[in-house]
Amino acid sequence: MNQSFDALADGRGVGVSDPIERRQYELHTPDSVEPRRVPTDRFAFPVDDAVSIETERLSLPQVVAAYVRDGDGEMVAEAEHYADISLPAGQYSVELCTPIKLYLRVESALEVSADTAEMTLVFDPGTTVLIGSRSHHEHPAATITTTDDPLDVMTAVSYLGSALKTTSCERSYPTLRGHPPTIEVGEELEIPPELERPETGIRIEVPTDLPSIFVVAPLAYYLGAEVVSGSVPRIRTDSGLEYVLDGPDGFEAEVERTLKQVFFLDCLTRTEGLYKVDLHERRAVASVLDLDFGDLYGERLAEQLEAYLEVPFALLEEHVPQWKLTTYVAPEIGNAEMLPFVVNDLAVVKTPGSMTDAESSSGTQARAVEEFVRSDASESMRAGAFTRSASGATEDTSTGSAPGVGAESGVDTPSPAPASSSGPAQRSSSETLPETPSIVELEESDSLEQAWVGEDVPLGASKATATAFRNKLDREATDGDIAITVICNDEEMLDEHDDVAEVYGNREELPFDVRMYRDLSTDQLRFVLESETDFLHYIGHIDERGFECTDGMLDVADLDSVGVDTFLLNACRSYRQGMKLIDRGAIAGVVTLEDILDSGALRIGRAMARLLNRGFPMRAALNIASGQSIIGNQYLVVGYGNMDVTQAESGTPAIFEIESNADDMEVRFQTYPTTNRGIGSMICPQIEGNNNHFLSCGMVGPFTMAKDDIKKFLSLEVGPVRVNGEFTWSDRVATTKL
Repeated sequence: MNQSFDALADGRGVGVSDPIERRQYELHTPDSVEPRRVPTDRFAFPVDDAVSIETERLSLPQVVAAYVRDGDGEMVAEAEHYADISLPAGQYSVELCTPIKLYLRVESALEVSADTAEMTLVFDPGTTVLIGSRSHHEHPAATITTTDDPLDVMTAVSYLGSALKTTSCERSYPTLRGHPPTIEVGEELEIPPELERPETGIRIEVPTDLPSIFVVAPLAYYLGAEVVSGSVPRIRTDSGLEYVLDGPDGFEAEVERTLKQVFFLDCLTRTEGLYKVDLHERRAVASVLDLDFGDLYGERLAEQLEAYLEVPFALLEEHVPQWKLTTYVAPEIGNAEMLPFVVNDLAVVKTPGSMTDAESSSGTQARAVEEFVRSDASESMRAGAFTRSASGATEDTSTGSAPGVGAESGVDTPSPAPASSSGPAQRSSSETLPETPSIVELEESDSLEQAWVGEDVPLGASKATATAFRNKLDREATDGDIAITVICNDEEMLDEHDDVAEVYGNREELPFDVRMYRDLSTDQLRFVLESETDFLHYIGHIDERGFECTDGMLDVADLDSVGVDTFLLNACRSYRQGMKLIDRGAIAGVVTLEDILDSGALRIGRAMARLLNRGFPMRAALNIASGQSIIGNQYLVVGYGNMDVTQAESGTPAIFEIESNADDMEVRFQTYPTTNRGIGSMICPQIEGNNNHFLSCGMVGPFTMAKDDIKKFLSLEVGPVRVNGEFTWSDRVATTKL
């Protein structure tokens, strides 16, 4: 579906929206404008839709990266914070890195200026400004069918690189990689005729077994390589290179290192091409590398690869950004269907040989309980705190009929059914429950996040399923505001309900529709779950039978489909119901494995609400929020872990790490890639005097700042902060903490 361009309510500007990715952006003008649709082929870069307006000024509500090119496509200027650029009359295209990719085209003199808060572009009076937009949403071009024969799986993996939009080093930009074709397991190998493998002259030889094929899939995709059978794992090129993929730490570690090295050096080489920016990482290693990036930029991929692999990794290691994701994939043929989604994230792939043996959930829970008893939190338990499970229940003293549906947004729902006069003060029912599925503990990696593909349930990682990823691909366009639904089905837990009600939708620049419900019957909850909503935050009781309502239990399995995209089920043992939501159409969610202490659930629920509201993806938000409570290890993400609910104000969500010194402060940014700004994206921190770009994954910095400058910096955007290791929020940082 095309992007939507509309005049703003007061007429002074244009609003752009992406109805699939749920992204909005506004361009403001001094006078009223009337957008008129124009052909998309008037832009040098691909756009989905385009309009024209007449104006002499465009104002952006935030400062974004802006790249200005002349009529020949050469980059003539780059603007970020504190920009002050003046260009003579001519033909210019301006690329704006907003949540929806925007391109401007003008024939005029051009001025670009920015401070810490906004950016302005000034043209000649009466200039016609063409505005084009491109969605970050991508759909695979086709589906490959493979049998369970490893040779057929090799062939399928060899065609993942058909999605690459270029074989130049610019494919290190996430928007130029493309979503690989999906894979299905069937009776015979079938490669759709429209798919063509890129001619890179690169082959990867691996043993004919699923673990080896799965591990090299991301590297094969990124190199556009053919995967073939061979007794020794190695890379071969038509120019004569032979590179063995087996080092001192073994095959998997060597593949991981090779992927990181090639990707990193591509990021340095690409600064000679479309985006000639001052990249911090290139400066950091240039003096120790015997590479001519100007010459390398024009070489074929195979020749670039040969030059890259001659560089000792030790020279690069400390400068390679922290990798976004490590995914552990059980080597079963059904999991071949997950490979396109795993390599789309450019994840490092490992197999179960890299993790500990599975253990029962009771052993995991026993350690959590032991840890809890040793903690200070045990005092609150002895003082009368209750859990969200039957084991810690306290009697609910409320009497009389339950309130009505309480849809404060005025949404019509079925009439409430009679409610029971009392209920348990825990987040699961009191019946004997089946044991949690088998738990696997994954080996720690140095990636920001971890995921697991397999039947069991991971500890400390998200559980990815092909169903969730396909639900994401099938997501339909939806007009209107971002819909947030909050349900509290127990009066004892209203503190969380009230807390998150103040958080969701409090961003002035984004339109929200927040719906609040309390004490729902089974019919009412069914109606809400089947209704379209971007995010559901559920507070109450859940067990394997379903959601506890005022008149009984509702099992998601009894629904044909759900309208919920993402969810947080902040209740005990919500894993199975969460997986059923995924099976019925949801994309991602946060669930619990065991009984959870109510006070801890409150802290995690509050933190998740604020993080999701600021644009953190589900997996990143839980990684941060789980550190706020001793019970954090009982939560996990299921489905597509990189799904977000809202867009990040600055494009890339980050935690600010601040360390106080005597006279000044050190600031670092822990950045988290998103769907729209994946690994390979860049950021330019909003710090006066900084002109460097950084690869935006993991920690960026440090920067030295005066205390007064820190206060101004923290006022630019509400976000999570750690001050001397203590977690807080930028709008709550007290002067005394600095």
